[in-house]
Amino acid sequence: MFDVGILELFVVAVVALLVVGPERLPKLARTAGMWLGRGRRFISSVKDDIDREMKADELRQIIAKQKQSNPLHEVVEDTKQAFGQIKSETESAVDAAAKPSAPRDKHE
Repeated sequence: MFDVGILELFVVAVVALLVVGPERLPKLARTAGMWLGRGRRFISSVKDDIDREMKADELRQIIAKQKQSNPLHEVVEDTKQAFGQIKSETESAVDAAAKPSAPRDKHE
C-alpha cells in the first residue's frame, strides 16, 4: 500500500521522540497501535460485509438465470396436470364400473 522503508520509519521515530519526549512516547505508541488495530478491524468488517452482499447478489442472479433456463417448474406443473387428468379418468372409470354392478330388485 505505502512504500515505507526502514530509513523513513527511523526518521518518523526520531521526530516523534523529539516532539513528544521519551516519557510519553510509549503511551503514544500504545494509543496509536490501538487506533490502528481498530481501524484495521473496521476496514476488515466493511470488506467482509461488502463481499457477503456481492456473493448474495451473485447468488440471486444465478437463481434467476436458472429459473429462466431450467424449465423444471414447468415440467413439474405439466406432470401434476397429467396426473390430475389420469386421476379424474380413473375415478370416472371406477364410478362407471361400480354403477352397473349394483344389485337390482327383482320382483318374484
